[in-house]
Amino acid sequence: QVQLVESGGGSVQTGESLRLSCATSGTIRNIKRRGFFRQAPGKEREWVATITPGGNENYLGSVKGRFTVCRDNDKVILYLQMDDLKPTDTDVYYCNIWTKYVGDGHDYWGRGTQVTVSS
Repeated sequence: QVQLVESGGGSVQTGESLRLSCATSGTIRNIKRRGFFRQAPGKEREWVATITPGGNENYLGSVKGRFTVCRDNDKVILYLQMDDLKPTDTDVYYCNIWTKYVGDGHDYWGRGTQVTVSS
């Protein structure tokens, strides 16, 4: 059974940093993209940062230059380094893996970790 577990969330002040981790258990094949999304109450979930198996990174415009997504050497743990945090970064952050072989793809999600940034 596949499980994604986030950790590293918390409460910080504006300008401080946090590092989120996403540990994966179980076997997942045909991974096309891994990354982090975030969601505030009553809002749509939005992608924040993604990385492909080949190492191509993409970032939401508002976090570019402040957030960095990376993996450990075994590509088992995914990290999101968040620097210069702002109150607008306050959300629940979710780890995501998107797989696709034929037809529609499939998303795996973690349960989320809360990030709160106060001014």
